[in-house]
Amino acid sequence: MTFKKFPEGFWWGSATSGPQSEGAALKDGKSANIWDLWFQQQPECFHNQVGPQDTSTFYENWKDDIALMKEIGHNSFRTSIQWSRLIPDGTGEVNPKAVEFYSNVIDELLRYEIEPFINLYHFDMPVCMQELGGWESREVVDAFARYAKICFELFGDRVSKWFTFNEPIVPVKQGYVYANHYPQQHDFKKAATVAHHTLLAHSKAVVEFRKLGLDSEIGIILNLTPAYARSELAADQEAANIVDLFFNRSFLDPVTLGHYPQPLLDLLSEHDQLPKCDPEDEALIKQGVVDILGVNYYEPRRVQAKLHLVNPKAPFMPERFYDPYVKPGRKMNVHRGWEIYEKGIYDILTNLKENYGNIPCFISENGMGVEGEDRFLVDGQIQDDYRIDFIKGHLDYIHQAIEEGCNCMGYHLWTFIDCWSWINSYKNRYGFISLDLATQRKTVKKSGEWIKQVSEVNGY
Repeated sequence: MTFKKFPEGFWWGSATSGPQSEGAALKDGKSANIWDLWFQQQPECFHNQVGPQDTSTFYENWKDDIALMKEIGHNSFRTSIQWSRLIPDGTGEVNPKAVEFYSNVIDELLRYEIEPFINLYHFDMPVCMQELGGWESREVVDAFARYAKICFELFGDRVSKWFTFNEPIVPVKQGYVYANHYPQQHDFKKAATVAHHTLLAHSKAVVEFRKLGLDSEIGIILNLTPAYARSELAADQEAANIVDLFFNRSFLDPVTLGHYPQPLLDLLSEHDQLPKCDPEDEALIKQGVVDILGVNYYEPRRVQAKLHLVNPKAPFMPERFYDPYVKPGRKMNVHRGWEIYEKGIYDILTNLKENYGNIPCFISENGMGVEGEDRFLVDGQIQDDYRIDFIKGHLDYIHQAIEEGCNCMGYHLWTFIDCWSWINSYKNRYGFISLDLATQRKTVKKSGEWIKQVSEVNGY
């Protein structure tokens, strides 16, 4: 088998977030975020009623955890700062305990020669900001810009890679379209407002970053999900194009090209779903073009033209324009209910090369969640060959894309240590390192040993 060598300086590592890994949910001055609040209100919405206070104890064990990162060959690592920890009331004084914690984490990563990639928002709106309307409120947009500026000023001398948001489409669609996340609403026009204000918050943060003249880069992390049509028929192709507009290009075009895709604006205008825009919004969005793009990829989206007429009285939903399509013979991760389609990652990178200026990018998340991994325990180690095969399959296509000129600079697995995963809690495990919830014992899986070898020789 031919050895696949990756470019010099390729980033090998993993990703997590503050709310999913830190634990200590209300410790040392941290205020509640919407996940703390929702779990308090409706614990039954969370798998086995395990909430964010039970996450993976990074707040207490960051030093040992970072040593484990080095042990499995990381040269880079992404996590997030929690707004509710750093500025507990959202707009006021900075919490010195939080500054100490995040500063220690950054310094320790650098001590081990692990480059810190720091994200500012990972679904974790502070409750005090949600009470003002969350991303429905322009007041919160301005508060986020201030929070971002404070982060840049506090840590910008040591952080070379900043990201404003992780998967901004997720709170939009899950919180305001499909009601799977807090605040559990079904209101597309409100969702469009949330999306627009999130983009304005991103752009204002980028403006603050540029003002400081830091010797670093700023980006955003988008979950890009290729939309594959059932067939070459025009109706199926149109369905896939519309899905791409809703779920990919709605954020991808503004942050790379500086404007919304016109076909999306036309579609929303036709159906009276455009959010309210101020005159200066267009110019602000142009200022939010990023230096680097993080790409999260897990599964494709397969669609076909509508098979039945739409009820004209039904609320406006993206599904008005398409139906899901199940491809016969697809490969599945049955634990997560997701299709495994490795070539999707190649198609994303090729699209970025051909249509988005070949923007510098990296795979910021990719991973395989598996339920009941203990059944693969042999002599004290989880033998997760399925995860190694999953990673290899995607790396094969990343390598091919790079060979063809795509500007992909790294690969981060979701995640480092098995972490708490929103409403799924610990149902599915994703980590290079397993976590025993009862004892908090952390053990390197077979995939962790494998990625160390890959990182050491920069290929496989």
